[in-house]
Amino acid sequence: MFYLKRNVPNWERAARLVVAAILAVVASMGAVDMPAWAGWLIAAALALTAIVGFCPACAMVGRRPIGE
Repeated sequence: MFYLKRNVPNWERAARLVVAAILAVVASMGAVDMPAWAGWLIAAALALTAIVGFCPACAMVGRRPIGE
């Protein structure tokens, strides 16, 4: 079984979900100077890391699992 230890605290998970929702709305309106699919991809990545509670980029820079 593939198991990832959470390295994103609850307050950051909530903030990531809020930012992902805002970015998805902004990307769908075309209000940013990037392709819409790029905004959707970034929003999906933020939402996925918030739901799972593990961020691979944070792990690569040395963020330790919660409770360790």
